[in-house]
Amino acid sequence: MSTKRVVITGLGIVAPNGVGLEQFEQAIRAGESGIKYIDQLEELKFSCKVGGIPPVTEEMKLKYLTPLQLRNFSASGIVYGCMAGVDAWKDANLEFAGEEPDWDSGCIFGSGISGVEKMRDVAYMIDEGRVRRLGSNTVSQTMTSGVSAYLSGILGLGNQVTTNSSACTTGTEAVLLAYERIRAGYASRMLAGGSSDHGPYLWGAFDAMKVLTYKNNDRPSEASRPLSATASGFVPGSGAGALLLESLDSALKRGAKIYAEVLGGSVNSGGQRMGGTMTAPNPTAVQRCIRDAIKNAEVDPQEIDVINGHLTATIKDPEEVQNWAEVLGRKGKDFPYIHSLKSMVGHCIGAAGAVECVSAVLGLSKDFIFPSINCEDLHPNIESIIDPSRVPQKVIKNSGTRIVAKAGFGFGDVNCCVLFKKYDNG
Repeated sequence: MSTKRVVITGLGIVAPNGVGLEQFEQAIRAGESGIKYIDQLEELKFSCKVGGIPPVTEEMKLKYLTPLQLRNFSASGIVYGCMAGVDAWKDANLEFAGEEPDWDSGCIFGSGISGVEKMRDVAYMIDEGRVRRLGSNTVSQTMTSGVSAYLSGILGLGNQVTTNSSACTTGTEAVLLAYERIRAGYASRMLAGGSSDHGPYLWGAFDAMKVLTYKNNDRPSEASRPLSATASGFVPGSGAGALLLESLDSALKRGAKIYAEVLGGSVNSGGQRMGGTMTAPNPTAVQRCIRDAIKNAEVDPQEIDVINGHLTATIKDPEEVQNWAEVLGRKGKDFPYIHSLKSMVGHCIGAAGAVECVSAVLGLSKDFIFPSINCEDLHPNIESIIDPSRVPQKVIKNSGTRIVAKAGFGFGDVNCCVLFKKYDNG
């Protein structure tokens, strides 16, 4: 089997604090939150009344989808995914396929759930006996693979086109799956990412579980507090992130710019054993996943400069840091920098891993470490493991970062970790 080197040549982002790479980069450098007060959540009696919704206008949507597609389009996650995916494709300086599909290019674009609002409308119409009025786009908006199907049609992809779904690890897992396909020689290019709808019909179940914060509704930008002693639950978010992965041979042949190299990673499950449950990770499995990812990437634990954590602002944050410390054998000031994008955008559910991978690769490529805001009061259990200086409160420029580890841990006790490296010709 072939073992090709795999690089990232395109990025696309639709996030609560920035739509498009330029706006997003400015926001994360400045530590700008995209979390806002949402009147609809107040009206529906949510405990959490804040959330992260990308500032996407109707004018923006028309650059990616036709008026006909948008007329009856209520699946916000698919719209976000199409926007991010097309932007990543264009950022890689690739053309859309003509009459014949691009047989060497494919897509693995994940989603936790798609078209929640559309499914609500469909249910009402069926109950009212109006099944014949559902419309021809109902299936494509509500099937989980809707986002990859739409992207395939827009771009003309002829290789594998599929959607993975593994809760909060979805986007990170999509990157690793795409990497493995290219490395094995089955494709030259793969668009990888994840997307998530926004709104009360998706977020309501999390509010009912009492995993969303309710203590900072009057201060939306301070509501998401990963790593903090005053963290009280996560803030729901939405959006999409996309990365164009490509074999190094293909990228060099066409003179593509290269953001970073994908070194490898690992996925596993804790089996909901040994402390793991449907909603909580098995710490042994988490450590095993990180350890295997490092081994597969063929790096030394001392080489990891930055951890782009899962870190949701729940009681599991200290345990996540402890797991990293155990695997890396590094504590105090020797610990890598660690931060959480969720402090600025909230938890983007199925899009979380992809949005955060984009932030990790951007920082690696542009040589900066974005701040983890709202954790000036570092959790004491975390401070007992690592020095507070390892959690940046402001952007760190010219950091000299070479290797970033990105991890995600999802409902169902599933884990994923991928390692990115600053590209060099060696």
